[in-house]
Amino acid sequence: MEGAVRAKRRELRCSPQKTWTPEEERYLEDHWGTVSIPGIAKKLERTVSAIKVRAERLGLGGVLDSGDYVTFNQLMIALTDNAKSYSYQMESWVRRRGFPIHTKRVDKCVWRVVYLDEFWKWAEQHRSFIDFSKLEPLALGAEPDWVAEQRRKDFQAFALQRKDPWTPDEDSRLKMLLRQHKYGYAELSEILRRSEGAIVRRCNDLGLKERPVRADNHGKSSVWTDADYQALADGIRHGDSYPMIGKAVGRSEKAVRGKVYFTYLTEDADKVRAKLKDGPWGYGIPEPTVKQGFNLSRTRTEVRKNLSVLDALLRKRLNDLGYDPYWQRFMCQHWDAVQGCTAGCTDCDSCTEFKRIKPQYCRMCGGEFLERREQTFCPKCRAMRKKQAQKKYAVLHARGRY
Repeated sequence: MEGAVRAKRRELRCSPQKTWTPEEERYLEDHWGTVSIPGIAKKLERTVSAIKVRAERLGLGGVLDSGDYVTFNQLMIALTDNAKSYSYQMESWVRRRGFPIHTKRVDKCVWRVVYLDEFWKWAEQHRSFIDFSKLEPLALGAEPDWVAEQRRKDFQAFALQRKDPWTPDEDSRLKMLLRQHKYGYAELSEILRRSEGAIVRRCNDLGLKERPVRADNHGKSSVWTDADYQALADGIRHGDSYPMIGKAVGRSEKAVRGKVYFTYLTEDADKVRAKLKDGPWGYGIPEPTVKQGFNLSRTRTEVRKNLSVLDALLRKRLNDLGYDPYWQRFMCQHWDAVQGCTAGCTDCDSCTEFKRIKPQYCRMCGGEFLERREQTFCPKCRAMRKKQAQKKYAVLHARGRY
């Protein structure tokens, strides 16, 4: 039969053509979608057009639909239901977090594809970054065992805190609750089902002056126990969200985030999980940089303590050597940093005009402080009010009101 076909082709003066063997068709079916079309053509010693025609006759479908991979856009639609923010995804997913992405050429087009086995390995290390509640079960084929549990936790996290846009009714309710001056961030987050960061941003967007009541961070209940640290470490290792961890340890989301940043210098749970591994809380903590140390309260406290000790030692040495005749000036109302003693005394030992600085009380926090000049607020509250005024000016300036 094959000889008759060849004789007929020679009679019709057709170009010589090799007949497809079962082995060649099997190779084409096995490697269609995994090996490039030029690669298959080179292996089988046929033209690219012949490979395409044979694949269409065999019903193999498109090249991008026949491998153990999906395109980057298909994956983004499955995970986020949004393929429009392409530049953000390339920056946040690929460059910052090392998302495994490959390029595949089909004819003259280049596609970005993701191999599913590489994706699941990456996703397990970044489970806190991905919202698996948006991924339909088995949408990407077979899933690892941990995906179902993580999807359940993400559904619970969404039930605790919504992520959809604010409605006018929610804005009115937020204003009403803030005017009562009895709810903190944790209570408002539970009532409104919003994260504490979302409440802060909404207050700034609406230009509200009221703020939630501050939590008491100085009582016995505010002290973190070993059981709290263990629960925090286990929650991060198991991929729990910060609101769920806060609910487990009886603290707000902001308190949990603050404790995580205070220890590991980042709030990214995936980075903390990589550093924590299987050790106890505090294992693998990084060394803070100069900029981070300047903003950390523990380094500021340590520096203040060391400077206070050094200041006390220097003052004692000055008194021992007799270099400082005004050794009581820090407690005297008559001392001026520029003019010296305003009472005209030559030294503190023979002074008869000593007058102790009167204590003052802050109108905002009610705390006691010592200053020679009469002040309405303590230094800490004055600094806080200054920062609030600066933030308000920045917001109004951005809106064009200044």
